[in-house]
Amino acid sequence: MLKQLFDAEKPVIGVVHLLPLPGSPRYTGDLESVLLRAEQEATSLASGGAHGIIIENFFDTPFTKHRVDTATACAMTLAVKRISGICDLPIGVNVLRNDGMTALAVACTAGAQFIRVNVLSGAMVTDQGLIEGEAHELHMYRRILSAQGSVRILADVMVKHASPLGQSTDIAQAAKDTVLRGLADGIIVSGAATGSPPNWDDLNNVREALPDTPILIGSGVNMDNCTALLAIANGIIVASSLKRQGLLENPIDVEKVRALVKAVSAGHKDEAKA
Repeated sequence: MLKQLFDAEKPVIGVVHLLPLPGSPRYTGDLESVLLRAEQEATSLASGGAHGIIIENFFDTPFTKHRVDTATACAMTLAVKRISGICDLPIGVNVLRNDGMTALAVACTAGAQFIRVNVLSGAMVTDQGLIEGEAHELHMYRRILSAQGSVRILADVMVKHASPLGQSTDIAQAAKDTVLRGLADGIIVSGAATGSPPNWDDLNNVREALPDTPILIGSGVNMDNCTALLAIANGIIVASSLKRQGLLENPIDVEKVRALVKAVSAGHKDEAKA
């Protein structure tokens, strides 16, 4: 599925962190500057050789627990359209904290190819409170929108900045439930927080539980660990290590994108030779 979607054996998917949008507490009232920044970051990712882009409302903190404001959804649709007009990379949508329904609506109307859902199955305790998965509702909505073949659903397993409700912390079983019962097209394994790599045992356990399912690393990937992580996973989603001076609020550095893509490509070639 990833090869078909991203035209790469080990795709590098860069994240465009949108500045505060309408409907969020820190919105400044200047949407055009938000869209221009998004275009600049997407250009850096495309020029640096990334294989895909995820657009997310990262700076809309504090996030809403359920549906985002209608204005936020409209602004994200505009952002997807603007970025798709300047590059031909596959585009994904992540509406934080967990609004998969809006992400799907934006993807369908703006022509994006995939969405990221933080909690598709189960329930997680987060800084927004208790968040429950909406797998049934999301798949029904995708059917209503006739998007089963055009928009893929990538879902986190035990997403960062969250803890599972109850006693079970078996990430392998959670991953199996997300795919076999939540019907995710691919899964995402992250560390405990933004910029933190996943636990190696967790990643290996997920791969063992789902040997044929596309697995993406969702946080903490950098030049030093990308080869090792991609010996297990099928692709990476990266943001923090691509920012100038390594600061989340800074724009993406195109040279850092080039360097990471080169490292991933070299590591994949070495793996193929082995």
